[in-house]
Amino acid sequence: MTETKRPSIDELIEGVMSALPADMRQLKSDFEQQLRQAMHAAFSRMDLVTREEFDVQAALLARTRERLEEMIRRLDELEQNDPQ
Repeated sequence: MTETKRPSIDELIEGVMSALPADMRQLKSDFEQQLRQAMHAAFSRMDLVTREEFDVQAALLARTRERLEEMIRRLDELEQNDPQ
């Protein structure tokens, strides 16, 4: 799987700040602080997980799926061998 680099909050803010007209940049510090707070608040409401947490859960799910498939296969064998 190819991993795409996702921009950090700082990189997003820097992109927004560089797009501002020159006369708006004078208000940069105040605007940057408020933008940072707004982005943190928005992201915290989204119930996001880190890439590391996602990868751990994906690996756990893959192992669980493998075990379930093995158990189903073994159960099918036992049912086929049952002389009922």
